[in-house]
Amino acid sequence: MVKHALSPLDAVPAAFERTWFYAVNTLKMMGKMVVGSASVENLSGPISIAQYAGQSAEMGLTAFLKFLGLVSVSLGVLNLLPVPVLDGGHLLFFAVEAVKGSPVPEKMQMYFQQIGMVLLMLLMALAMFLDIDRLFQ
Repeated sequence: MVKHALSPLDAVPAAFERTWFYAVNTLKMMGKMVVGSASVENLSGPISIAQYAGQSAEMGLTAFLKFLGLVSVSLGVLNLLPVPVLDGGHLLFFAVEAVKGSPVPEKMQMYFQQIGMVLLMLLMALAMFLDIDRLFQ
């Protein structure tokens, strides 16, 4: 294991760089899963996340904090996707409103939010299924 220490002033840009790296790679992996060049087996649900958290905690505080950072960035990126139930979906509606000059009709927003909710629930169900499947292998 290599220790790498930075001054607080040097750590800030390094932290932004590392966060950007994790965010871009999260998006790349999601894209690969959507087009089929990466397996959905890469998805992790709460069981796998808890297991990885335990493993990283056993490795020490630094490894655990790095893991928490990775999970936080990944969830942040997921939350900003343009799915209507998520924050990214709300930003999309605001952008449409800015371009169109009037709000998206409430009925249409509800329709897209229901679709977004179904997609999110399916993604969560898939992640849970994969977690349970990994437990029995």
